[in-house]
Amino acid sequence: MTKVFIDGSAGTTGLRIADRLAAREDIALITLPDTLRKEAKARAAAFREADVAFLCLPDAAAAEAVSLVGGDTAVIDTSTAHRTAEGWVYGFPELPGQREKIAASRRIANPGCHASGFIALTAPLVGEGLVRPDTALTCFSVTGYSGGGKSMIADYEAEDRPAALDAPRQYALSQQHKHLPEMVKLSGLAQAPVFCPIVADYYSGMTVTVPLFAKDLRGSAEDVIALYRARYGGPVVRYAPYDGGMEAGNALAGRDAMEVTVAGNGERLLLIARFDNLGKGASGAAIQNMNILLGLAETTGLIL
Repeated sequence: MTKVFIDGSAGTTGLRIADRLAAREDIALITLPDTLRKEAKARAAAFREADVAFLCLPDAAAAEAVSLVGGDTAVIDTSTAHRTAEGWVYGFPELPGQREKIAASRRIANPGCHASGFIALTAPLVGEGLVRPDTALTCFSVTGYSGGGKSMIADYEAEDRPAALDAPRQYALSQQHKHLPEMVKLSGLAQAPVFCPIVADYYSGMTVTVPLFAKDLRGSAEDVIALYRARYGGPVVRYAPYDGGMEAGNALAGRDAMEVTVAGNGERLLLIARFDNLGKGASGAAIQNMNILLGLAETTGLIL
């Protein structure tokens, strides 16, 4: 039986991981009492006992926690701290060759939620030469408020909340969002996109959209669709034809899958990824990476 420790199990990502793993007979969860959750000695002992440790912590705390982990324990970090760091494998197995790298690694950086959608859409196009690396891209992303963690959840669910929370809110207006470095590196781009994230008044789920002019595409919409069909046949990420309707941000809420879609016309395309920010955007991806690391079917324990 695999022993697993979740450092930061009280946060939204940690809670979802714990919930998914609690139902599994092949996993034994190592837990600490509330009085010891932040005590370094107790955490270090839990790390030593664990076969796999999830870090569900703020960036600085995750970087510090790595020093407590013994060499034999595999670490899956859900923070931003190690996503572009040397010695860490980026945990998006749908990238070419990445599944094998994850299986052989002891240090895995779980992708960011916005970044997961952007990379799924753009990395194949850049990698296959349909989009030049120096193309100036834009991206907008609509997410539920659970992506902001416990503090934002409390703000949105408060009885006396301000009226501003009734409407979608754009943020990261300085163009300094923390997901941008991984979006650039893993997509193979020469420059960051103009990125417009939006949080809206629903709990979870998201759509990430990359608009693309046909003149910036070395090929056609049919070429993009054919590439997505070939690259994303499942089991977790899959191509879904556009059905002609509206795209709901919560369409895959509660699930661990991702769907990519191509909409638009002959002049302007919309590349769309929809998934749950707490699923393939966080906890579901972390469990998928753990399954690969352990040599299990990667969908074990996931809700697709």
